[in-house]
Amino acid sequence: MARPKITVVGAGNVGATCAHWAAARELADVVLVDIVAGMPQGKALDLMQARPIFGFNAEVVGANDYQATKGSQVVIITAGIPRKPGMSREDLINTNKGIVAGVTREVAARSPNAFLIIVSNPLDAMCYLARKVSGFPSRRVMGMAGILDTARFRCFIAMELEVAVEEIQAMVLGGHGDDMVPVVSATNVSGVPLTNLLSKKRIAALVARTRQGGGEIVALLKTGSAFYAPAAAAVQMAEAILKDQRRLVPVSAYLSGEYGLNDLYFGVPVILGARGIEKIITLKLSREEEAMLHKSAAAVARTRDDLKL
Repeated sequence: MARPKITVVGAGNVGATCAHWAAARELADVVLVDIVAGMPQGKALDLMQARPIFGFNAEVVGANDYQATKGSQVVIITAGIPRKPGMSREDLINTNKGIVAGVTREVAARSPNAFLIIVSNPLDAMCYLARKVSGFPSRRVMGMAGILDTARFRCFIAMELEVAVEEIQAMVLGGHGDDMVPVVSATNVSGVPLTNLLSKKRIAALVARTRQGGGEIVALLKTGSAFYAPAAAAVQMAEAILKDQRRLVPVSAYLSGEYGLNDLYFGVPVILGARGIEKIITLKLSREEEAMLHKSAAAVARTRDDLKL
């Protein structure tokens, strides 16, 4: 029986790392696409040569056109320019709008039944664009953001408390930007509420660091942005779909009235399985969290409107 196929568009740091995680976990054969001649082919060959060392058998191929992507079950779109120091995700919108629209047309034509996982920034706006351009049902077009933001929050809590990351349950909602909403009321360590373990001041500091999690890495790297954790998050989404895991995870999903929001891609908890976004979960939020969520939604709506679709 043939393995499924994952296409990763963009062979930069995020895309190449997606290909790495997906192949090493033997989720699918991987097609790595980029416009730069030789780069996806070289990275694919390098990954193929790692197979005997780590003992995985997934095929990885590189391409400069979309022919090899035909019949993909999942397409992860990382194409676009990354953030540079001092640049907000919203600054990227005009350049990345053209890139993501073009990529979406190409992959949708060759893989009409695929699930699209968008990683390109500004994330929520690019999801909205991909849904419009592809014409796919909203359950098959989603954005990687909440899993990454939640992982950052869980990481910082684990570092603060010096406990295993597996013990920490948390959820970060909202737009993938500085107004994201770590849901402190739903955060616990093996069932113990975070508020029992840390002061309000320390929790506020961890929330602030989570919101700036990407920017902190951009400032340290100086010539790029995060890629290991974003790629891991995108591949976890692909795995949930391909293996029908029905995971409850936060993703950027299209809302039609949930949380009082309409015609917007926004980070919310969903059940993710073989049909894509199978259900959107509505959390009971504190009054403060609800206010933050609507502030975040207003920022996302402004970016959506900047697309001028």
